[in-house]
Amino acid sequence: GDAMGMNMVSKGVENVLGYLRNNFPDMDVISISGNYCSDKKATAVNWIDGRGKSVVCEATIKGRVVQSVLDTTVEKLVELNIIKNLAGSAVAGALGGFNAHASNIATALFIATGQDPAQNVESSQCITMLEAVNEGKDLHISVTMPPIEV
Repeated sequence: GDAMGMNMVSKGVENVLGYLRNNFPDMDVISISGNYCSDKKATAVNWIDGRGKSVVCEATIKGRVVQSVLDTTVEKLVELNIIKNLAGSAVAGALGGFNAHASNIATALFIATGQDPAQNVESSQCITMLEAVNEGKDLHISVTMPPIEV
């Protein structure tokens, strides 16, 4: 029930077209898709409306973990996210690319679970938000991915 359903829609349309061809033999079929589905394309419609499954993940990481594991500070990571993922992506005209390599993670998961890895194009549309919490001591991370296509 969570699948985006592109293959099932295509199979259904093919069956309907078979029925229509019997009743309308002069009918020309140009394509079974008008491409509004934006399959395997990063598009505004998928970024705004979502497609397949929409996911939001959040975590709070203790500042001491940020320091010991990542060898940096909460303040520096928040600044980096603003400058790189948000401002840099906006200047580049990114369409749902306000993140640091979400496509690598989506592709790895798709391959590991038998999904179509080419769906990473739109499934990697993602925005990453970082915020200092608990009086600036800890890091809150939020990742929003509107169109994960499974």
